[in-house]
Amino acid sequence: MSFLFGKKKTPAEILRENKRMLDRSIRDIERERQGLQNQEKRLIMEIKKTAKQGQMGAVKIMAKDLIRTRHQITKFYALKSQLQGVSLRIQTLKSTQAMGEAMKGVTKAMRQMNRQMNLPSLQKIMQEFEMQNEKMEMVTEVMGDAIDEALEGDEEEAETEELVSQVLDEIGININEQLVKAPSSVVAAPAAPSKVAQAEAAGEDGGIDSELQARLDNLRKM
Repeated sequence: MSFLFGKKKTPAEILRENKRMLDRSIRDIERERQGLQNQEKRLIMEIKKTAKQGQMGAVKIMAKDLIRTRHQITKFYALKSQLQGVSLRIQTLKSTQAMGEAMKGVTKAMRQMNRQMNLPSLQKIMQEFEMQNEKMEMVTEVMGDAIDEALEGDEEEAETEELVSQVLDEIGININEQLVKAPSSVVAAPAAPSKVAQAEAAGEDGGIDSELQARLDNLRKM
């Protein structure tokens, strides 16, 4: 029917039809061989029965028929083997053709991709990427150094304040308490202390100031 409409069969369709015919022929041959084997069994039983009856002439005729049947069975075995070999070759051709079609499609796709790729444009893109990447690395490095320096200064200042507070605590001076206890400028000045009291106070203040100054000097050297 395909020829009536002018449609040409593809090689794959032709191979498929031929393989289908071969498979059908193999099944027919196998059916005939099984029939001959059943006939062989019946002949053997008939020969034994006739031989027991002493009819040797009939036995010889049936023996010839048995030989021909066995020869025919052997031919069917050989024919089936040949047809199976042809069917295997057709299957190999189908696989080869399928592989060829697949390779053809892959080659076509690769050709289209290569045609669409613009090597100069790709090189320009890669150069631009490398340049921008280098800039980004430089900016990241500068920002990292600046952040490290800022954090380092904050840490040094915090450590300094902590050490100063520790020294003041050791000598029993609390800056906040001293500020609270300090007299207001509005309050009238107390009576002038005696010279002895002034001397003692000056001596005590001088000892505290000298010790505090020594600790602060040590802190600056750290």
